[in-house]
Amino acid sequence: MNQTAQTSIIVIAIGLRLIWLAVELRQRRRFPIEPNSAMDKHSGKAWDISQLLELVGLVLGLAGVARFGNTLSQIAGLVLLSVGMAIRFAAINELGNFFSSLVTIRANHRIVDTGPYRFVRHPAYAGALLAHLGLGLSFGSWISLSCSTIPFFIAALYRMRVEEAALGRALGKEYADYVGRTRRLIPKIY
Repeated sequence: MNQTAQTSIIVIAIGLRLIWLAVELRQRRRFPIEPNSAMDKHSGKAWDISQLLELVGLVLGLAGVARFGNTLSQIAGLVLLSVGMAIRFAAINELGNFFSSLVTIRANHRIVDTGPYRFVRHPAYAGALLAHLGLGLSFGSWISLSCSTIPFFIAALYRMRVEEAALGRALGKEYADYVGRTRRLIPKIY
């Protein structure tokens, strides 16, 4: 494919990423929370740092740094980005007011085990990781791919550990039972 097609793929990816950000900002505003840094243990900051590193990678990818130039992988990236966003949006929608940008326990907190939460404990993170992989691929740059995946993978692993500890403390046996019957990110695997 020519340069115009590759640029078009990148423009579409940027548009999808902006839609993703807008949807999450809207959700945060709908259900505001009181920050509890003791409970969150800076996992929100780790996610924010990942966002900044991704931006650096995308800018470098736009500049043509470390291009791998495989248009087919860029198209596959758009597909993964779209599918990941759909999974994340479905998970966020299923959580409703329990979704937040920081690890927190609400007064009426309960386990959500419907929708995608029937299959995995963290479908929103699974969707985000898939979408970040797709975003990095769609830019056709090793640096974009690395900056879009590695920081988020590390941040997600840390955040899942923090979140599961907080939910375990708050919900006890009920959460332990849920952990026993579901996997973290990939049904029946992990």
